[in-house]
Amino acid sequence: MAEDKKLMLKIEDVTMRFRMEEDRAGSLKETVTKLLSRKLRFKEFEALKNVSFEVYKGDVLGIIGRNGAGKSTILKIISGILKPTKGHVERFGNIVPMLELGSGFDMDLTGRENIFLNGAILGYSKPFLTAKYEDILAFSELNEFINMPLRNYSSGMLMRLAFSIATVVEPEILIVDEILAVGDENFQRKSRNRMKELMSGGTTVLFVSHDMNQIRELCNRVVWLDGGTIRLQGTTEEVCDQYAL
Repeated sequence: MAEDKKLMLKIEDVTMRFRMEEDRAGSLKETVTKLLSRKLRFKEFEALKNVSFEVYKGDVLGIIGRNGAGKSTILKIISGILKPTKGHVERFGNIVPMLELGSGFDMDLTGRENIFLNGAILGYSKPFLTAKYEDILAFSELNEFINMPLRNYSSGMLMRLAFSIATVVEPEILIVDEILAVGDENFQRKSRNRMKELMSGGTTVLFVSHDMNQIRELCNRVVWLDGGTIRLQGTTEEVCDQYAL
């Protein structure tokens, strides 16, 4: 029961509004001219409306919904990348977000250098990362490519490095946005197995995917977002069955 578990995340009444330009200008000059003449008009777009849910230790929470439902926005708010217009998020553990491929990486540095850079951004010390380095390298399967600058990496290689850093350090809360859809079939299988290991070890996971098979396989609870609001939340079977109708 949730009452017996440690609360890891509390998302309460979160609303997110963005200002969008009504008449898109054709150039920067046109935008500045409109701005100075006060003819630039904006409209508000609500990406999220009064979203509330709780996540407990060991939960693997799937977040599903059509494109534009607000899935990536809520993950960015939980990660602290975006500040909500209204409402708040309480966090009770260290968060490792894997939201945008290569975020936190320096493309001019080597894979090895980026392990220490990205690890430092995530809050880990150099001695800790040094101790974990061989594990990260082995999991990524990058071998001699680890000494090449990231600008020479394919998107699949970047994903393998990002996933390896994030999961080998064993975060308390792992946030994953579609990242398991990138890479070859062998690494996807290996990634799912690694996530299962983390889950069995008590890591709390928030997982966005359009792949309902992955959601059913990995998640114990699901939140269904529709037009920025929660349409349904509950057990994986209950929510996925309704989503499929």
